[in-house]
Amino acid sequence: MKKRNLIFTYVPAVTGVLSLLFAFTACSSDSSSDDDASEEIEEETVTELHAAYAAFNSDATTIYLDGSNVVIETTGLPDHETVYWGEGNDLYLDEPDVQVTPSIMSSNNNATTITVDATPDLSGSTVDTALNTIGIAVSGASIFNDQEGAGALDQAAGSLDWTGAHIGPGVYHYHLEPKAFTNDDANLVGVLLDGVFLYGRQCDATGTYPTDLDASGGHTSTTQYTDGAEEYHYHIINELYSNTGSYIAFAGPYQGY
Repeated sequence: MKKRNLIFTYVPAVTGVLSLLFAFTACSSDSSSDDDASEEIEEETVTELHAAYAAFNSDATTIYLDGSNVVIETTGLPDHETVYWGEGNDLYLDEPDVQVTPSIMSSNNNATTITVDATPDLSGSTVDTALNTIGIAVSGASIFNDQEGAGALDQAAGSLDWTGAHIGPGVYHYHLEPKAFTNDDANLVGVLLDGVFLYGRQCDATGTYPTDLDASGGHTSTTQYTDGAEEYHYHIINELYSNTGSYIAFAGPYQGY
């Protein structure tokens, strides 16, 4: 906050009082304007996408800047095998142990669009995740949290394919570590609704499991996409989830709202 020094000079009585009052008012007004200007937060201009977006499946996603936001439009159709493609599809994988839900990829509308901050705001309170899409994976499919409907994921564990995903209900989505593109490594998983990137269980900066994660599975370090700069990001937490035999992709809360 800028401060101004008030300088008083002697003037004749009436004129002096009026002049002094005017001077004080003018200075007060100027000071207020300065305060407003100093407290105004300028919106950061973002001119190019974060390098990590180059890792997303370009056949399924269209990603572009819109002011200070990033828009991600996706068909929701992943670029890997799964039983949920349905027989006859080139990417169909026979998974006899999966209790397949009624929908298959080729007849289901998996299209999703999300808008995230190009520069996540990490100064606010944490926000809980909700049902439905909480992020987009590099494959082009959605990421969901650790809930299924109104309850825990356990009740739907039998319908999850080899990479921790299913259709049930709505779009094809991952609940668990998506082994199709990150399996006990530091690979990029995707981006969440708060604009923060999610990585696998290991940290690229150290080559091992991070030990300084917060309640959301996040910390600040370099990644393979930051060119030596440190950045806050999430990891899949290295703790097996219940009877799934795998790891929850992201349970929350978000840190970037």
